[in-house]
Amino acid sequence: MLTIKSYERLEDIRMALKMVPVTNAVGMVLPHDMTEIIPGEKKGPAFKKGHVIKDSDIPHLQRMGKNHIYVLELSGNELHEDEAALTIAQAIAGPGIEYDNQPSEGKVGFRAETEGLLQIDCRHLLAFNLLGEVMLATYHDNTVVKKGDLVAAGRAIPLVVPRPVVDKAVSIASNAGGLIRVLPWKIRRGAVLVTGQEVFEGRIKDAFGPIMKEKLKDYGVDVLSVSLVTDDVEMILKEIKKALGLGAELILCTGGMSVDPDDVTRVAIREADATDIVYGSPVLPGAMFLVSYIEDVPVLGIPACAMYFRTTVLDLVLPRILAGECMDREKIAALGHGGLCFSCKTCNYPLCPFGKG
Repeated sequence: MLTIKSYERLEDIRMALKMVPVTNAVGMVLPHDMTEIIPGEKKGPAFKKGHVIKDSDIPHLQRMGKNHIYVLELSGNELHEDEAALTIAQAIAGPGIEYDNQPSEGKVGFRAETEGLLQIDCRHLLAFNLLGEVMLATYHDNTVVKKGDLVAAGRAIPLVVPRPVVDKAVSIASNAGGLIRVLPWKIRRGAVLVTGQEVFEGRIKDAFGPIMKEKLKDYGVDVLSVSLVTDDVEMILKEIKKALGLGAELILCTGGMSVDPDDVTRVAIREADATDIVYGSPVLPGAMFLVSYIEDVPVLGIPACAMYFRTTVLDLVLPRILAGECMDREKIAALGHGGLCFSCKTCNYPLCPFGKG
């Protein structure tokens, strides 16, 4: 359904149409596809809508019998869709983003320049899309991406875009420092502490260590050590300091995160002079998750659910930690929207709604 505004824009375009001799049409814009028919060979567009006519196009158009054509003549206050799209793309792309430098029918694709974490400025993206004559569609915020992945696509919607709209779009994106960016992984060395008397004594096989080690390796993190410790504050404290001494840039402490009296992992982390401790998350599985920092080294407390469920709160937080983001109480609290796992029989994460608030 046409709004009054869009109807007026169509009328403006109709008024801008003019019939000119093909020899005088260089630099003008075709408002529609021009079909070429070669009997027995082909039938299709020789020139597509939005094409800017060049000198070299004139003989071809004449062979098609086009001595006069309808063209769109732009005013100084208008931009062709491709020019508008490219101008806007330069402002949209933040660090770690590359984009098509030759738009097609006003469309531009954006790709990750590196492996890392895609971040979207959702507030400014909304303001951008509210302009109405330009658009940008993206992957979800905080999506893990590989180098070369298509992460967003945008376009100028009409064939001709008013310059004030383009200027406003550029302003919104520029003031945000780009609407999309990819943060490369910053943390490259980690350590794992597995707590539990029964594991330490060998009465049950450690399941936590291999799972945590595999998760870190998936992100290219070198696991410096996997230590088994008892539910003893001093022993846990000693292993945390040992991991820091080895140069760990991230420490995962597994188990001992509940409120039972003999679960002392949280106490040990606090005794290790951890700051900015956030205990508890609005995510299931993972309510008893802990985030803290020791001299800028993230120390995460992983609840037992990570041993039984393929996907938990750790999978939502870990990529952001590895990209260098500081996870505080507000950011953890925001995970509640979309933080309920569907517990599907076959887990397809991250291709599912979990964590996509």
